[in-house]
Amino acid sequence: MTAPFDLNDDNVVVIIGTGAGGGVLGNELAQKGVSVVALEAGGRYLPEDYINDEWESFGQLAWLDPRTTSGDWRVARDFSGLPAWIVKAVGGTTVHWAGASLRFQEHEWKAKTTYGDVQGASLLDWPIDAAEMAPWYEKAETKLGVTRTGGREGLPGNNNYKVFEAGAKALGYKEVHTGRMAINSADYDNRVACQQTGFCFQGCKWGAKWSAAYTDIPRGEATGNLEVRERCQAARILHDANGKVTGVEYFDADGNLQMQKARIVCVAGNSFESPRLLLNSASSMFPDGLANSSGQVGRNYMRHTTGSVYAVFDKPVRMWRGTTMAGIIQDEARHDPSRGFVGGYELETLGLGLPFMAAFLDPGAWGREFTTALDSYENMAGMWIVGEDMPQETNRVTINHEVKDKYGLPVVDVHFDDHPNDIAMRNHAYRQGTAVYEAVGATRTFPTPPYPSTHNLGTNRMSERAQDGVVNKWGQTHDIANLFISDGSQFTTGAAENPTLTIVALAIRQADHIAAEMGKGAL
Repeated sequence: MTAPFDLNDDNVVVIIGTGAGGGVLGNELAQKGVSVVALEAGGRYLPEDYINDEWESFGQLAWLDPRTTSGDWRVARDFSGLPAWIVKAVGGTTVHWAGASLRFQEHEWKAKTTYGDVQGASLLDWPIDAAEMAPWYEKAETKLGVTRTGGREGLPGNNNYKVFEAGAKALGYKEVHTGRMAINSADYDNRVACQQTGFCFQGCKWGAKWSAAYTDIPRGEATGNLEVRERCQAARILHDANGKVTGVEYFDADGNLQMQKARIVCVAGNSFESPRLLLNSASSMFPDGLANSSGQVGRNYMRHTTGSVYAVFDKPVRMWRGTTMAGIIQDEARHDPSRGFVGGYELETLGLGLPFMAAFLDPGAWGREFTTALDSYENMAGMWIVGEDMPQETNRVTINHEVKDKYGLPVVDVHFDDHPNDIAMRNHAYRQGTAVYEAVGATRTFPTPPYPSTHNLGTNRMSERAQDGVVNKWGQTHDIANLFISDGSQFTTGAAENPTLTIVALAIRQADHIAAEMGKGAL
């Protein structure tokens, strides 16, 4: 291992965040001989540290710093300080994710062209398409070991899946299987096969699920070209008189303010922390924040149209056993406006443990209807809705100057209102999910509201023209050549698919681009 990089070394690439975007980018650059300093606000936890207990694990891994919420979404009412379950740790939310790894469909790269003008939505085509992304998707699938790709077998189905599959087949659904999952169905890439113990959201105790925490990051560190500084909270990105970024101010593990010089800065702090950092880095040259000449930083926040359907049966299902989300119905993911909305949605199995089930079934509810549902927990099956929500300019992350974190930095307010298309899609999905379970004899069904565990996208979106977004097709900010966005905040639209595979594919592609430009002396 090399000694740590010097704070005054202005040849390093500084990456902020070590999740699916930042963790992969850091390793990919390190493998190419590029010097990388990665700043991670959280600590380092490995499989032996993960806790198989929902609440305790949440306390260990989640981003618990204050945030505020506004808008008509139910999360603002029920979980006002928690707009999302985001991990604050080395590896980011790849520790917590369920592993679903799906490519966008061809039409989803071109939502504006495909869907036309949708009133109240700020739809835009991505400046890239399915053909351009195909080779990068293949690289991402190989890295993650995605099942049902590259000749890798699918995972076995647990009871929750078997109920889901039987109902889906009874309704005539065709695209039903245990998903394309970044969870090993057989030993692969020095990781063992899935042991079906559940608790996928609490960090995989076996390391069967891909996470940047124990794959990409240690591999990058082993080259000597990647240094990860944990418990280091980025505060501000600095720039020179020419508007080029020159370094990052951050609070180190002891709470002291440091400044790391940089040749290039890549921001990968998710759709809340990335715009927060750009906005908190405002200066006299950039009074509205960095990379914000378009006024688009923080706008077009998307979180997927979500919700759940649970059902009770007359026999035990024990949905908590086995993988949490290895089961999918893809028939509704098509674009078919005859259903009353544009875009589509996936239905995926979801087994929550009893503590989370009680918290999310109907937040704030009590009384006989609620308690009898929990009494039936052993006989319950569950699924999650993941659908394409509409980007809206007014759904946005702004700085809340009234509330500060422990370092005195203003936090974000996350404002979200459902678009009518989101509501129509969710209601259709509730009906279909209910029908799946009723087709196999459910005695009760519970459509449950969206909860704060979701996919955060947009807020620094990719656009062909500088005035329409924040970054170009490489994730390079339109305004500042040596400032990049490397996470899901660069998504132009959300598509119906879980986003991690696309974040990883974009990170591998971005690493190739950055290394090539550095080699030419262009960056």
